[in-house]
Amino acid sequence: MLDKVFTNNQVTIAGEVVSEFAYSHEVYGENFYTVNIAVCRLSNSYDIIPVMVSERLLDVKNDYRGCVLKAAGQFRSYNRHDETKNRLVLSVFARDVEVGQPEEDAQDPNHIFLDGYVCKKPVYRKTPLGREIADILLAVNRPYGKSDYIPCICWGRNARYAEQFQVGSHVQIWGRIQSREYQKKISEEEYEKRVAYEVSVSKLEYEPAEEQE
Repeated sequence: MLDKVFTNNQVTIAGEVVSEFAYSHEVYGENFYTVNIAVCRLSNSYDIIPVMVSERLLDVKNDYRGCVLKAAGQFRSYNRHDETKNRLVLSVFARDVEVGQPEEDAQDPNHIFLDGYVCKKPVYRKTPLGREIADILLAVNRPYGKSDYIPCICWGRNARYAEQFQVGSHVQIWGRIQSREYQKKISEEEYEKRVAYEVSVSKLEYEPAEEQE
């Protein structure tokens, strides 16, 4: 059972385990590990999503590849110092996990709800094929004065709606977590393949920021 409910950041996700557990960090004597799961989309393609699990929830020494891991928790971010820059690292922080065998024709869940605040002016654009997209960076509060910074992507009518959002505005978002590969330019001739994680928005509600006196 979940030890505490965080209503402003809720994730339910399941997928096939495609990696072993890798050590992440320690907090007050409790070790945390990350594992990647492949979550199927309706298009039959896959998102590879990292899930962070405490050693107290699961035997992280086992190899669960090929099994289905179901997790409930939060989508969290932290800044990792990478050479001269900070990188925003995102993962599902599991508060409850369950491991089982794949079920034929079962539709694995990938649901997220976020309640936060716009912390950067949304970026609206169109693809070469004319598809409308808007990027939102949402700050979702955690206890003790911390926040998670979650990139969200809107499509079509939602993108046009999101374009008008003001910094500081209150937004509620429903959607799914997705992964996206991209090429990071390292030098004039060198590129590095990286993976970005974001929330693909299916529904959103917007409350304008109060006018400053």
